[in-house]
Amino acid sequence: MSAMTEVEWRARALAHLERVEQWTRPRRERRARGEAHPVYDFLFQYYTYSAGQLEAWHPAPHEFLVDTPEARERFTGPVYRAIDGVIRRDARALSCESRAKLENVMQVLTATRDRPANFGCYGMHEWAMVFGGHDVRHAHIAPLRLPQEQVDAFVASRPVVCSHFDAFRFFAPDAKPMNRIPLEWSTRYDREQPGCIHANMDLYRWAFTSMPWIGSDLLWRCFELATELRVLDMQAGPYDLRAMGFDPIRVETPEGRDEYQRRQRELSVRASVLRERLIAVVGAVRGGTD
Repeated sequence: MSAMTEVEWRARALAHLERVEQWTRPRRERRARGEAHPVYDFLFQYYTYSAGQLEAWHPAPHEFLVDTPEARERFTGPVYRAIDGVIRRDARALSCESRAKLENVMQVLTATRDRPANFGCYGMHEWAMVFGGHDVRHAHIAPLRLPQEQVDAFVASRPVVCSHFDAFRFFAPDAKPMNRIPLEWSTRYDREQPGCIHANMDLYRWAFTSMPWIGSDLLWRCFELATELRVLDMQAGPYDLRAMGFDPIRVETPEGRDEYQRRQRELSVRASVLRERLIAVVGAVRGGTD
């Protein structure tokens, strides 16, 4: 490829900022008003990548820029290096800590990919979190859409098969023994599987952990998928979000479980494509350090 001129990379950076600001601007406005959004704020609270970091544009690994003073000011060392009239990332600048992070990313991604997918959880984790009235996190803005007794009865009536530790750890104490999959912090990634909406949402985590080496286009695709998975997650939960424009997926009914599984499978297909892309790109970055 030829190197991008300043006009070209500035246009790319602006396009990236405009699409990301559809999410970051409302987030900042809510914070300024002291408001919370039970669906979308998760993407900025649970995940530690800031709005400003998400807005910053970085080229893809195979792309490079014409060496100009403006490009040098924005794309600085040690990550970026100017040589022979172009600016590109220098994988040799990876610190030992960054190499270890990329190695962990590869291990989680490949292990998750290689396990069989489970599409039988039906989003029960959100219900298990509020079992017995425990920590109804969104009660002040999104009340339960069923009486607590019906929520508890539904949890007790169904198999709970959560494979994602970071969902399981928020279960109500009385609901944790109901989970049929043993989960512990020390082995938290050992049960990750490609059907899990949280494992697929976490592709965004592994993408931003790998920044700036993978580039903003791939990061954005993972973020975009995470938003759709989060919507499915909360639609299938016990909360009443209709005032915010989210109709419930009534997983307490056979029809609702069918709808949940259909959408879960569709999003899993998209996640598999992104997972493979992340594996390829991160693997290439690691190879460039040898």
